Amino acid sequence: MSDGLDPAALVPHLMQLGTVLNRSRLVERAMEAVGLPLDRPGLTVLLTLRMAGKPLRVGEIAARMQVVGPHVTRHLHDLERAGLVRRVVDPDDQRARLVELTDAGAAAAGRYLEAILGWFGDAIADWSEEDRATFGRLLSRFVDDLQAHLVGE
Repeated sequence: MSDGLDPAALVPHLMQLGTVLNRSRLVERAMEAVGLPLDRPGLTVLLTLRMAGKPLRVGEIAARMQVVGPHVTRHLHDLERAGLVRRVVDPDDQRARLVELTDAGAAAAGRYLEAILGWFGDAIADWSEEDRATFGRLLSRFVDDLQAHLVGE
């Protein structure tokens, strides 16, 4: 790669990003904004449902989280007890169940996203629209391509 980005030049920036995210306690601070005692996997289930915008089967939640079904099931029990999710009948298959957010679960996920998006938005507030669009497109592409490459090994 003589004409373009040297992949080795990315390493310090990726390490710095990891350090910033860890030292700033970004996830922990955003979880505090939720106002509920949730662990990261439980919150990830809520966010997965929120981003889907519709009820999902347990297997679909697991696939989107890139974990196995039993992992999700364990967290669903806690989330159900907390009144953040509920199981509903799948309209396409009366024998199957879907998981959906309750109003409280949707509000918790919304508070988390509001905190995270606020911090990210503040960080790029002075960027041009073109820079924002380019960054979003390239970051998505990089993550997708890296994941495909690593999973394919």
